[in-house]
Amino acid sequence: MGTPRTAFRSVLIANRGEIALRIQRTARRLGMRTIAVYAEADRNAPHCQAADIALPIGASHPQASYLNIAAILVAAHRSGAEAVHPGYGFLAESAEFAERCIDAGLIFVGPPAAAIRAMGNKAGAKRLMEAAGVPCVPGYMGEDQTDERMAKEAVRIGYPVMIKAAAGGGGRGMRRVDHPEQFVAALQSARSEAENAFASDELILEKAIIEPRHIEIQIFADAHGNVVHLGERDCSVQRRHQKLIEESPSSAVSPELRERMGNVSIAAARAIGYVGAGTLEFLLAPDGSFCFMEMNTRLQVEHAVTEAVLGIDLVEWQLRVALGEVLPLTQEEIDVRRSNGGHAIEVRLCAEDPQQDFLPQSGTITRWRAPREVRTDHALADGSVVSPHYDSMLAKIIAHGNDRADACRRMANALADCLLLGVPTNRAFLQQCVTHPAFLAGDVSTAFIDQYFPSSTRRQRAPGTAACQAAAVLLTHQRQTTARRYPAELRGWASSRAHATSCRFTLDGQACEIRLRPLAERRSALTWDEGFAEAEVVSESEGRMTLALGDMTHQLDYAFTNTCCQFALDGAEHSAVDTTYARSKRQGAQTGNGRISSPMNGRVVALHVSQGETVCAGQALLVVEAMKMEHSIAAPFAGAVKDLFIEVGAQVAPGGLLIEITAA
Repeated sequence: MGTPRTAFRSVLIANRGEIALRIQRTARRLGMRTIAVYAEADRNAPHCQAADIALPIGASHPQASYLNIAAILVAAHRSGAEAVHPGYGFLAESAEFAERCIDAGLIFVGPPAAAIRAMGNKAGAKRLMEAAGVPCVPGYMGEDQTDERMAKEAVRIGYPVMIKAAAGGGGRGMRRVDHPEQFVAALQSARSEAENAFASDELILEKAIIEPRHIEIQIFADAHGNVVHLGERDCSVQRRHQKLIEESPSSAVSPELRERMGNVSIAAARAIGYVGAGTLEFLLAPDGSFCFMEMNTRLQVEHAVTEAVLGIDLVEWQLRVALGEVLPLTQEEIDVRRSNGGHAIEVRLCAEDPQQDFLPQSGTITRWRAPREVRTDHALADGSVVSPHYDSMLAKIIAHGNDRADACRRMANALADCLLLGVPTNRAFLQQCVTHPAFLAGDVSTAFIDQYFPSSTRRQRAPGTAACQAAAVLLTHQRQTTARRYPAELRGWASSRAHATSCRFTLDGQACEIRLRPLAERRSALTWDEGFAEAEVVSESEGRMTLALGDMTHQLDYAFTNTCCQFALDGAEHSAVDTTYARSKRQGAQTGNGRISSPMNGRVVALHVSQGETVCAGQALLVVEAMKMEHSIAAPFAGAVKDLFIEVGAQVAPGGLLIEITAA
């Protein structure tokens, strides 16, 4: 066993992306040497470039790198690290990792392993909290995990029920079941996802509280017996049981309720001998009652809103507590700061498509511009690759205002100012959320998205006329720019007058055709089936164009790849592919509806059918895991499995062929 250190001047960050950069900034400000680790996919990532030293820890898949304890400890030894900060996710809540860091003579910047272990299993944590007098959601936490026993317990609890992975969080291994006939399928799906995410298929059941608020209390403890709470965060706006928007303070929490929830949280922390940053999560019912769900023994993604309201740096607190120092503020000082701290809102910018039920996306970012005048935590740059191996969150945008209305206004402006091209994101959807009248009124619960943005309203709409015109101008402009054989003034020229050229393209997947006839060097006449307009390129700089369409002027941000043009127009992102010279598809060709392809980049984790097997419409065929979430792919119609093109463990690309079915 190594000798535990009492001080450190260098810290290895066992994480990646924006949280690694976030920790580096604070550590460097405190005069510490920062050490990064990277998987193969992250060799040139920003968190590596910003560190004093960066070391490889394995292949791209998390199990081979960021979850590989042995490799991280080897990197710590090679680099001369004195402490390890786990960030959040990956090994942040691994008691084994904390213990092995201590055994290696390193300081673990986090709570004691015993506290992590005590709260790391939801079933055990709830039993501890009940013993400490903390109100808990009723449910089942027994050792009998058979389908039959779990189904009986669900009936006893009463539908709707929540199925949850006992060993993890982040919405993985979690399912809400409203009817008994749905239970077994949901149970098996949750069990599979829990096993793949946390290496444990243990589940618990809880009574589903209808339309609660998700309220969490940030606590902090030092090694000298001081424990404080830093107020609440409202994390009610969620999709797939994962947080999307967080804010502090909550409009539903009165000073009296805040004190009660804070005191309960402090008592819970004392009951397990807690040290460091932690968060207790509660469900707040409409009647004002609250129940404990779980404790996260780490820094939270949403810690930035607490920092904004209190004017503190929670990573600095973590490092100082790890150095053995006393907490910087007392409870009374914290309460005074909070009363004068205004309001903060954070949104999670994710690589996902809200129009496809928030399906994770991967690819290469062609243009990135962080919003100005707000805090944005990110690790992005032009050319950054969004890997399918890691979480879909790309950045956190944090707006701080004098009050909630001011914070909402600042956030809406920030989302309008944010630019990310190349990978579909939820930016526009987030903007819709924070400007919705119900959100502005503080009327939020965990049902907010289902209530105000059901899937039917998120379906892709046909691109507008302005977007079609802009796409035609951009594609034609790019084609002419790359055609260097003739002077610009001769391109498209005829002896009588410049003739019109046709531009065929797909815009957001829909076929379009517009004819362009040059009128002057920067002006063109645009015609299509039932329309006419004039377009003029008013000005142009690298990746930005001012385009007049008729009497309306638009600002365009754009980027070209080998295959398409991505651009942002009037607050919406578009993707256009030039098909002018593409070979036309033969009429009457088979549509191939029985050939099922992957909707995303991911890994096959389950295959439910075999070749020749008969399937019915809607039957689950296989499961693809992407960005820590599992996605079941179902048969589009009844038939028989003609061919299998994949096996369990295979990595698949978007559009990659998976299974072929012949119709019954």
